This record gives sequence, structure tokens and C-alpha cells, in this order.
Amino acid sequence: MKNFGLFFLILLIAGCVAGKKSADESGIYLKQAAFSQLQGFEHDNISEAAQAFELSCESVQKNPKILEKGEIKIKSQAYLNVCEKFKRLKVKNDDVLKAFFKTNFTPYLVTYNGSPVGKFTSYYEAELKASKTKHGKYQYPIYGKPNDLIEINLKDFDEDLPNKRILGRVQNNKLIPYFTREQIEKSGIDAPVILWGDDKVDIFLMQIQGSAVALLDDGSNVRVSYADNNGHRFVGIGGLLLKKGILKQGEASMDKIRDWLKDNPEIADVNMNENPRFIFHKISDAKGPIGAMGVPLTAGRSLAVDTAFMPLGALLWLETSEPSGKPLNKLVVAQDIGAAIKGAVRGDYFWGHGEDALLHAGKMNAQGQYYILMPKE
Repeated sequence: MKNFGLFFLILLIAGCVAGKKSADESGIYLKQAAFSQLQGFEHDNISEAAQAFELSCESVQKNPKILEKGEIKIKSQAYLNVCEKFKRLKVKNDDVLKAFFKTNFTPYLVTYNGSPVGKFTSYYEAELKASKTKHGKYQYPIYGKPNDLIEINLKDFDEDLPNKRILGRVQNNKLIPYFTREQIEKSGIDAPVILWGDDKVDIFLMQIQGSAVALLDDGSNVRVSYADNNGHRFVGIGGLLLKKGILKQGEASMDKIRDWLKDNPEIADVNMNENPRFIFHKISDAKGPIGAMGVPLTAGRSLAVDTAFMPLGALLWLETSEPSGKPLNKLVVAQDIGAAIKGAVRGDYFWGHGEDALLHAGKMNAQGQYYILMPKE
């Protein structure tokens, strides 16, 4: 009898563990909804999202598997069928597009562990002054991808290993981590210099945002896009300055962080170097900053997501708020990723380019939710 009791206890514990594992694995739930439940859908200038959707269609056409990589999967053929119908539309005004999306998609509220609420921040395309040559005030290098940066994927060596990208360099016939930000800043690296900037803080902020428009000293402009990174983890400068008490709660907006870094150059370097991640760039002729999906981002219509959960290319109905508290309800497309964007209900809203975008994007930190629009087929 005593042994039976022990056996029963073991089964009970095993059942609890199995039940907990199952609950964790099924944390994402898509709750079917109607378009009438999407707040502000009838008032959205949805034609502004047309180009973003078209660009995603082109990207998915080249790489259909991109829709099936995360926890939430979209049937690529169904998506591409809708893309074909979209291409055949002769008129793409707001009324036509709203009818089109209602006909061809079904909205589902995304929840995680029973809650639809997540965190939504924002980013922008930075601006800086630069030159093609090193002279005068243009003394700070903007590096292209290093010549000695090595990339491997564990799965290429063993199917049982994770599909994980690793970046490093070879030293004494051994792959080791690539140089950190501090090492790069102090000693330089074996990499082309694509431009010379006049302010290291502006270059640092460009790296956080991923891209920038460079205003050159010859009067021309060029777009500087993301090329790669050094493989180290990202440490947010805002959280760092808050933790140290340098900035107070409510003061960690991007414009205030920029002002503090420029006003305190003697200790700015120390704090910037506590973020070991370093971004390498390239000159781009794209019409907008290039996101992780490989297409130009659309101001106000592109969203960075966590692709462990949400696939790039997904159409999302976003319901959150601007820094002023004004509702921000609109159709967006998942077209980018970010080192700090982690979670099933998590997004980084692309505000656009320039100083006005900085002021909005740097202050946005709101709760919200989103619906994923699934092709009906």
C-alpha cells in the first residue's frame, strides 16, 4: 500500500510538470474577432499602408518560408494568393482597401498567457552630418562590415543543434567573440570606413536605430543602412542611465538622452561603451531605411516584432497610444526586428525620419494590443 502511494505521488508530480510544460508551450492563443471589433478601423487612412503591404508581398514571393518561422505561422500560398488579388486592384483608395481586407482576411486577437496586453515602443531614422573624407571636424569613422568578421550557423554543422547565428573572429585557429564596442572605439578594426562623422554621439544613436540619413559636407545626402553587428548583446543606454540615477524616471526619452550625452562628453564614452553591441553600416540607395525583411520601412506603417513569435510580413491591426496619450490605431506590417523587441505581444513602431520623428519616437512607451490578419484561404 505504501508503494502504491509513492507510485501515485510520482504520477501526480509528473502530471503537474507535464501540465506546466504544456501550458508554457501553448502560451500563444489567437482569438478570432470581427473587423467591427478593431478600434478605429473605419477611420484609418488605410491607403497609407498599401505600399508597405506591396513590399512585403514582393519579399514573401522571393522567400515564402519567412511566414512560417515563428510560433505564429501564416500559410504562404494563401498570403501570396491575396497578394495577387491586391495587385489586380485598379483603385486603391481607403474605401476599396477596407472592403478588400474585410473580404480576404480574418482578424485574430493575439494573446499570451491569457493576456492580449503588451508593450509598444517606437524608433526613428536618425540624421547626422558626415563627409566622405577625414578632415576638420569629421574625425569619427562609420564602419562598414569588417573584413575579419566570421559568421557561422550551428545547424549547418549538426541538424540537432539550434538554428543559431554566431558572429566572431579567428585567433590562433580558434573562433572567438568579435571585438566589443569599447575595444573597437579604442583600437579600431579591420573594416572599411564608409563615411566620417562629426559627432560620435550621433553615430552611437544611429547604431541604436539601425540607419540614418547622412547630410554630407558637399551638400548631398546619402542613406546609411544596417549591414551587420559584432554579435554582442544589446544594453539600452536609457535603462543604464536610469539605473545609475543619472536620469530620472520620465527623462529617458531619446532626445534627452542625446542632450545628456553631448553635454557630458567626459563620461559619455564610458556609458556608451557599456553597450558592447556595435553596428556596421553600408551606403544604400533605398527610398527608406531597410528593415530585417529586406524592404524599405514605411513611416507610420512598419512595425518591428519578435520573430520567435510573429512572422515578418504579417499584417497587424495595432491598438496603442502616442506619447501624448492620443490613440494610435492603424494597420501596420511586421517588417523589422530589434535586439530589445522580445515577446509575443511586443512591437517597435517606426515613426519616420528627422527631428520630429525623434521627439515622438523617443518618448513612446505604451501598453497596447494587436490583431493579426490571417488570409481567409
